Amino acid sequence: MKGSKARGVVEKSNGNEEIDWELRPGGMLVQKRDDGPGSACGPMIKIKVSHGSYQHDISVPAQATFGDLKRLLTQETGLEPQEQRLLFRGKEKDDEECLHMVGVKDMSKVILLEDPASKERKLEEMKMDQGISRACEAVARVRAEVNKLAEKVLALEAVVHRGTRVAEKEFVVLTELLMMQLLKLDSIEAEGEAKVQRRIEVRRVQNLVEMLDVLKARNSNPFSSSSNSVSVTTKWETFDSGVGSLSAPRPMPSPTKITHDWEQF
Repeated sequence: MKGSKARGVVEKSNGNEEIDWELRPGGMLVQKRDDGPGSACGPMIKIKVSHGSYQHDISVPAQATFGDLKRLLTQETGLEPQEQRLLFRGKEKDDEECLHMVGVKDMSKVILLEDPASKERKLEEMKMDQGISRACEAVARVRAEVNKLAEKVLALEAVVHRGTRVAEKEFVVLTELLMMQLLKLDSIEAEGEAKVQRRIEVRRVQNLVEMLDVLKARNSNPFSSSSNSVSVTTKWETFDSGVGSLSAPRPMPSPTKITHDWEQF
């Protein structure tokens, strides 16, 4: 055999076939296997993998690695390889270690644990998803109330556009009810999709309040239009000088006597 213990050493057998060798953990030089657990050399063995209250029977080539075993377990458990920790005889094994090199045989038992960091991350994601779901439900309840108020605003708009006078308290009550919904939205702690829905609903409530302000102004002065116009009333403020009044001021009595005697120069 040519070369040293470097990975990828090639040797020609008696049948003139090239054999590729590789260095395994522990310093043993073995025949290089192809990629993938299904193409590894050696007989197939069955391994019992214990995962919590579950047990999986996995068939793998005897010379497969623990990384190969993890990839097979992904299909069974849904855990990605980087989320798995495999223990054999009480010790955690690296992905590069071969099963047969550490003594794994047919019907050997391997323990699968989920990586703590991965488990904690999933719990956080689950909590966040639950929080988003609750926030969405809260926004939906507010939306239902705003829908009812929006119908009343539209009905009020139709009445005002017909020129019918409406009591001012109608505008005040609707505005207060909308502001209450705005406070409810502000109290909802939202992230992700729930935050987007809350922002949309806040803007909707603000638009309805602005619409009520316009309708209230039009209701108080039905002769005004949406265009720029000046509202003319018949009530003017009267000043002592008479400026701004509708009638001229009455002449003030004067003690000066007017005569026709003119002084000549």
